[in-house]
Amino acid sequence: MPSKMPEIQLGSHTVRSHGVQVARFHMHDWLILVVLAAIDLGLNLIEPFHRFVGEDMMTDLKYPLKGNTVPFWGVPIIAILLPLAIIVVYYFIRRDVYDLHHAILGLLFSVFITAVLTDAIKDGVGRPRPDFFWRCFPDGKGVFDPVTKNVMCTGEKSVIKEGHKSFPSGHTSWSFAGLTFIAWYLSGKVRVFDRKGHVAKLCIVFSPLLLAALVAVSRVDDYWHHWQDVFAGGLLGVIVSSFCYLQFFPPPYDTDGWGPHAYFQMLSDSGNAQPPSTNASSLNVQQAELESIYIHHHQVVEASQTSSGDTNPMLNGGRIH
Repeated sequence: MPSKMPEIQLGSHTVRSHGVQVARFHMHDWLILVVLAAIDLGLNLIEPFHRFVGEDMMTDLKYPLKGNTVPFWGVPIIAILLPLAIIVVYYFIRRDVYDLHHAILGLLFSVFITAVLTDAIKDGVGRPRPDFFWRCFPDGKGVFDPVTKNVMCTGEKSVIKEGHKSFPSGHTSWSFAGLTFIAWYLSGKVRVFDRKGHVAKLCIVFSPLLLAALVAVSRVDDYWHHWQDVFAGGLLGVIVSSFCYLQFFPPPYDTDGWGPHAYFQMLSDSGNAQPPSTNASSLNVQQAELESIYIHHHQVVEASQTSSGDTNPMLNGGRIH
């Protein structure tokens, strides 16, 4: 029997039609996100470890106390809202609630897991910032223990507390977490690894990473972090976001790299076919997506034909007597 290419139509699974169903299925994931947010809040409230800072160590900690080029409130905008805007725009193009939901969930997990790890390490390490001297002694007059030579800070407690949170950089880890995730996301959507040599696709993918790198550089320029702090923060954000992306999406170089795992699982559960849509624009499907579904369909057909052909005695090594 000749094989039939599965019917794939866009707009069949929207927020209105399947949003509640998908969100309910992942309710426990959303609850975990709330728990992660609460843990991170607690980590910001507790006092970090006050590492020994001797008088002779102050030489490298006398950089001027400056403001932030990228303010604290700007970090969620860069790491969450900007990637979220890209994800929402793509939803209005494709109208696939599976892609929308899993992209948002993956993005938030990337940022919040990174945030918890970053702040836990900050509190545990307690490394002084490059401007620690001026946080500790705002009047410029150093006071040290006569025996241990440890600092005896005279500055404001909240400023001193923040001065013990240099490693790793939170601005950097957050930025790389959110923007690396969206770089992965875009690489799958534009099929950057389609072997057609379109360098413009690489420029699209590297743009978020460039923005994250600029945020990292600003932390060193503002003397809020040592270079090791931003390096560790960037590495942490990249690793966590990469794991989170691959939890929800295939690798961008995969045949199905354009969609989430849940979308293809839904196709498999429904017999590789979607219910018809009344939306006329739903027929406008990208050729690459059709090809990937078509390839998977034929792989299943060929496998079934091979399985049924194995009963032939000629194929099983049988002899004709």
